[in-house]
Amino acid sequence: MFNKLFVLSQYITPQLAVSRLAGRLADYDRTPALKNRVVRWFIGRYGVNMSEAAESNPEAYPSFNAFFTRALKPGVRPVDSRDSVLVSPVDGAISQLGQVTGDRVFQAKGQSFSLTELLGGDEQRAAEFAEGEFATIYLSPKDYHRIHMPLAGKLREMVYIPGKLFSVNPVTAENVPNLFARNERVACIFDTDAGPMAMVLVGAMIVGSVETTWSGVVAPGTGLITSTRYDGDQPDIQFEKGQEMGRFRLGSTVVLMMPKGSVTWNEDEVPEKTVRMGEAFGTIA
Repeated sequence: MFNKLFVLSQYITPQLAVSRLAGRLADYDRTPALKNRVVRWFIGRYGVNMSEAAESNPEAYPSFNAFFTRALKPGVRPVDSRDSVLVSPVDGAISQLGQVTGDRVFQAKGQSFSLTELLGGDEQRAAEFAEGEFATIYLSPKDYHRIHMPLAGKLREMVYIPGKLFSVNPVTAENVPNLFARNERVACIFDTDAGPMAMVLVGAMIVGSVETTWSGVVAPGTGLITSTRYDGDQPDIQFEKGQEMGRFRLGSTVVLMMPKGSVTWNEDEVPEKTVRMGEAFGTIA
């Protein structure tokens, strides 16, 4: 009953207004005493491991968002450097992974979502990943919220897709159809030695915004799908494996897409398993 009420409440909540307000409050830096109380409550409530943070003193962060997107100490997330290995892009828990079936990507028991819709409705963009490999990783409140490259690659395109802002936790994934292709998201398409790779950063309830290292906060506010190409005359935007490419200003989910047969996920990568950024996640074919 609780789960049903939780999901129902999201349909009637003004998602955008609540999320944008949460984002502004999380950036507010003029009441340090209140910020410190909230941060310390958050650490205790969710069990955040501050010993891994580059700045372990919670009161040193100027805002809640600065704390939430905190950097880690050098070396605490070693990146597997083997050429044959694709690494986890984030700290989190596997929601699902496997192979795309037709245009459908498995979401949870009884639920799936459209690959084409996930990538902004462009059939040509989606065709590269038809029958391909996918992994969906959920970042919980306690997790490190910076997003890194699973492989070295060159940015080809960034697509902002407006949408709803449902929670992306497991309860919602099991009960809201087409969830990840329904929420606001940013799809980043890269060219890699293993073929095209899509990193889809999915927004969620109270997520202040999504940020990339090359464009900052991505929030056009037009209500329209917005595509930016990074080819032609523009300078190349290159990333090494393990390099930071973005962050969630409050938490969410990453959907990683690869072409058919390009990667084999490790046998022990199963739903609900905890993963860490930089560790081996799959083998390049």
